[in-house]
Amino acid sequence: MELTERKKKILRAIVDCYIQTAEPVGSKAIAAMPGMDVSSATVRNEMADLTELGYLEQPHTSSGRIPSPAGYRLYVDELMEGYRLSTDEAAHLTQARELKLQQFDQAMSQVGKLISQLTNLPAYAVAGRSGSEPVVRKFELLDGGAGSFILVLLTSDDAVSNKLIKLPLKLEEQDLRLLSSVLNAGLSGLTEAQIGQEVLDRVAGAAGAAAGLVPIVVDFTLETLRARRQGAVYLTGQTRLLGQPEYQDVEKAREVLSTLDEEMIANLPAPTDGPVQILVGPENIARELKDTSVVMTRFDIGDGMQGMIGVVGPQRMDYAQVTARLSYFAESLGRMFGKNELPSPSPEGQRE
Repeated sequence: MELTERKKKILRAIVDCYIQTAEPVGSKAIAAMPGMDVSSATVRNEMADLTELGYLEQPHTSSGRIPSPAGYRLYVDELMEGYRLSTDEAAHLTQARELKLQQFDQAMSQVGKLISQLTNLPAYAVAGRSGSEPVVRKFELLDGGAGSFILVLLTSDDAVSNKLIKLPLKLEEQDLRLLSSVLNAGLSGLTEAQIGQEVLDRVAGAAGAAAGLVPIVVDFTLETLRARRQGAVYLTGQTRLLGQPEYQDVEKAREVLSTLDEEMIANLPAPTDGPVQILVGPENIARELKDTSVVMTRFDIGDGMQGMIGVVGPQRMDYAQVTARLSYFAESLGRMFGKNELPSPSPEGQRE
């Protein structure tokens, strides 16, 4: 069965209508749309064909149709029209320039919150340095008092991490000095992948009375290097999903919210076919997110700093609008940190 231009036009109209109403769409509503110029009976026949082709689904409680994941994918790839940001929308997006924060990581936290407010969806920002894998640069062990010490780890990307470690046994000051020397000699210059069991055994064997602390130090080191490699993840606005009709079912909402966390976001694939990537429904990595979609875009602000921003929402989300907002925001990040001017927004908040 051929997917004709008329079928595509009707599918686009159904997706647009469903995005706005969250209700199954009937043939009469489509036929009444401006520019459709076909009868309700014709639309009904085309909807039946689109259902047979797998682009529409028919809920058992309604005679109307809703888009299937395949329908959303075709819509995203071929059918959706461009969206122009209004002057007001652009003004809201540029509020990020008012943050005036000195630390990039702090700014990313605020960026995620602002995107969530603007889209009314859960949003995330992932930031990190591009280039080579982070490596251990230096360890320092500081007296923490009350039978403890503070482990300070400096990595090659100039990040400093620390952990308060309780001493499980009585150690002398010289034991901690020896441990510090052994850690710096055995782990400095190594990446996460290079710190294996053989390295751990060698360091523990040289640590003397402090050998029992080596696994604790190594675990913290691996966690730190992994986090620096993946980049800091800032996720916010998860409960905004509860305002969507799709998540009025408590069990369905619980399943999604329990899965939507920083670890899941860190494992999302980076855009590969362009600056913006859209994962529709079952294309997501987690089974619990099979009814959600993710829109993400990359950004690069120079000096080796790059990352992603994105939103998570129902398959019914307005992909064109969300894509336009994220793309504008990603571009503004570079301009914000580079202290350049943002491009002038188009005067109309309409689809092209």
